[in-house]
Amino acid sequence: MNTLNTANHHSLPKISALRLAIVSAFAGSLFSANVVSAETSDIKLPEVSVTAPRISDTKPVKGYNAKKSSSSTRTDTELRDTPQSITVIPQDLIKDQSIQSISQAMQYVPGVQSSQGEGNRDGLIFRGNATTSDFFLDGLRDDVQTYRDLYNTDRLEVLKGPNGMAFGRGGAGGALNRITKQAGWDPVGEFIASYGAYDYKRISGDYGQAINDEIAFRVNAVYEDSGSYRDGVEIERYGVTPTVTIKPSEKTKIVLSAEYFQDKRINDRGIPPVVNSTAPTNLNRRPFDIGNYSAFYGSAKLSPTETETVAFNATIEHAFDNGIGIKNSTRYANYNKFYQNVYAGGAVQANGDLTLEAYLDFTDRENLINQTDLTYTAKWGSVEHKLLAGLELTTQDTDNSRLAGFFNNATTTTTINTNNTTGIGATPVVFRANLLNGTNAFRDNQSTIDVIGLYVQDQIKITDQWQAIVGLRHDRFETEFDGVRRLGVGTTISESFYITDTFLSPRAGLIFKPVEAVSLYTNYSVSYIPRAGDQLTSLTVTNQSFKPEKFINYEIGAKWDVNPNLALTAAVYKLDRENVQITDPNNPTQQILVDGQQTKGVELGITGNVTDNWSIFGGVAFQDGEITKQQGTGTGAILKGAELGQTPDRTLSLWNKYEINDMWAVALGIVSTSDRYALSPTATQSTLLPGYTRYDAAIFGKFSEKLSLQVNLENLTNKEYALYAHNNNNITPGSPITGRATLIYNF
Repeated sequence: MNTLNTANHHSLPKISALRLAIVSAFAGSLFSANVVSAETSDIKLPEVSVTAPRISDTKPVKGYNAKKSSSSTRTDTELRDTPQSITVIPQDLIKDQSIQSISQAMQYVPGVQSSQGEGNRDGLIFRGNATTSDFFLDGLRDDVQTYRDLYNTDRLEVLKGPNGMAFGRGGAGGALNRITKQAGWDPVGEFIASYGAYDYKRISGDYGQAINDEIAFRVNAVYEDSGSYRDGVEIERYGVTPTVTIKPSEKTKIVLSAEYFQDKRINDRGIPPVVNSTAPTNLNRRPFDIGNYSAFYGSAKLSPTETETVAFNATIEHAFDNGIGIKNSTRYANYNKFYQNVYAGGAVQANGDLTLEAYLDFTDRENLINQTDLTYTAKWGSVEHKLLAGLELTTQDTDNSRLAGFFNNATTTTTINTNNTTGIGATPVVFRANLLNGTNAFRDNQSTIDVIGLYVQDQIKITDQWQAIVGLRHDRFETEFDGVRRLGVGTTISESFYITDTFLSPRAGLIFKPVEAVSLYTNYSVSYIPRAGDQLTSLTVTNQSFKPEKFINYEIGAKWDVNPNLALTAAVYKLDRENVQITDPNNPTQQILVDGQQTKGVELGITGNVTDNWSIFGGVAFQDGEITKQQGTGTGAILKGAELGQTPDRTLSLWNKYEINDMWAVALGIVSTSDRYALSPTATQSTLLPGYTRYDAAIFGKFSEKLSLQVNLENLTNKEYALYAHNNNNITPGSPITGRATLIYNF
């Protein structure tokens, strides 16, 4: 259901009331658990001796093959018995590949691509669907548009297909959940220092230990000051995350953490394409002079970006004696972001000229989220049930403003010859709200989002061979939006919206286990993306265009634990997308909704140990993403049959590590992709990114129990290639051969 109210905002719940409810929910859970803990502390039980393999509480996953995940089902479930395609990137792989970014981590994940994100934020493409907001931290939304560092991350859980049941809004083509490092009673002491090509410099530390039997702490910190293979591009980032774990009893655990993180860099939108002389001017363009990988088209000096994150997290878990468990999680996060860019606004013309554009953008976002999960495990007759009921309360305030850039006080664009690729010469750039001409010169928006989500789920073990999962989530999504935009000389538009969305996100899966080590499954799931926040910042909308996007996924698959340390996975899927919001080709100031986008594909994955000495991680994906109905009309229409942007027909990735002896190990990796378009082609415009194959390698030396050294090399054959894009005009070239050395000292 979708309702619109532009006249009366008084029906919107007060933010203070919802925040009070969130705080009360956490406090109530804490009080309840402490009371129960206190009431049961005097119970005397006979001593029982139990032996089992020890699992570290500070490093729960060893090697490349994770066994369990709670991201998809919100309960601790075997990956093999989860009816969904999931790839887990564990800590050992993050270290072995010397991964520092989300984009790097995705290169070996089948079915997922990274996008440029305008050079100022993480962007992923799950099964043909681009997103900059489907990021989660320990199951809680982390949706600001920025870059995320992995210094405090234990593992990444990549979920493919709609995840509305688990995460609510979004999670449409997929979702990424970062699992943070927690304090525990296993001591941790690690110092890592890296130095590499293009003035790469980075240090990080991880230290934790128990204070007593009930309290443990851990601190992670990072500092990086690096250059780039791209001219004028620099990165400085630093952060610290302290965590405390409190266990007043064996059945109660409280985890408290905070984070301060700052990321400063040059906003790099890559290189432009070049016009195609053998086709219509804008059709099937290619990246311009991709071998000149370092050239910055625009002005690096005038393209800074900075994001500051301040966050606090609290979780309490308690297990009651009657099979009931409760988990309450709260996250408060404040994000401040600024970015400015001078970049290529079109293709390089036949005479070498290039159009530049510029703007700056401010965002201040405040999130307060509380989730409560109640679980109950029981056996009714011969059928076992793991029941879940949950409540999520979220409030989000966002302020966003943007100013256009003007060259010579006359226009938002200028033309230069591409011989001058590292700057804009003597042409001044001024950012301002008032303008002489041009469009979209200024905007100033405020939005408040309140979300109430209720969900139930049952994981059913019918027999030893048959299992099922059914779940349903109901979300009520309220948005209040106020904005001012200036479109031209004397043209200012004020907009105010009050929108209420309600939607149901079902999920159903069936699992057949011919033997214990094999699971065959089928799955159906639905997700929605409401029109809110970042989606209400650019163009005039209508009541009809507030209807949320809908994603429907059908999937069948197989998971096989070949041995305790090696897993094979396969999935076949079809993902349909409805109510896609596009710019009306006949009215560029208006948004319209269209149906008709579909991705079909096959994903194969392998993780773990082939032998005691040989570790492997990777997979292959075949996908066909296309427009099934024409979207729009006129020269800007996206035609039926057009391929989805940045959705290659085939990707292949495989990382191999071989331990020669107790001291030395080597690794070899391959990343390969077929041709893909930067955006879904229109009748008159497209940019084609050529396919490529890249080889990576590493050598590892363990000189003592405390000291090890590794050298990672990327792009061994110095391949010239396009890594990813933001749109048809902004393409990031891949790095030439590069390397870094990393020293790891454990204490």
